Amino acid sequence: MVRVSILYPNGEDIKFDMDYYLDTHIPMAGELIGDVLKGSNIDYGLANAIPGQEIPYVVMTHLTFESVEAFQEAFTPHADKIMNDLPNFTNSNPIIQISKVKI
Repeated sequence: MVRVSILYPNGEDIKFDMDYYLDTHIPMAGELIGDVLKGSNIDYGLANAIPGQEIPYVVMTHLTFESVEAFQEAFTPHADKIMNDLPNFTNSNPIIQISKVKI
């Protein structure tokens, strides 16, 4: 299994519309990607381990797929539509990492 992590960095003047993300963006992306998506988690940042310090990421989304190829085959045809929706909920530039799930 592989995990695709989409990390939305925090920073000054960063906006993130969680309602739009959960109610519109995620369902649209899930429908486009289809059954190849095996699981997902969405984490909304609350606090830093060091009190008073800003959280590094506003939101972290983790998507699970059987393989890198499965993700790429499902995502690539819809990449423009999914990525063009970002300004509707955030001005943060996401960092995307694909990792092999070990545990």
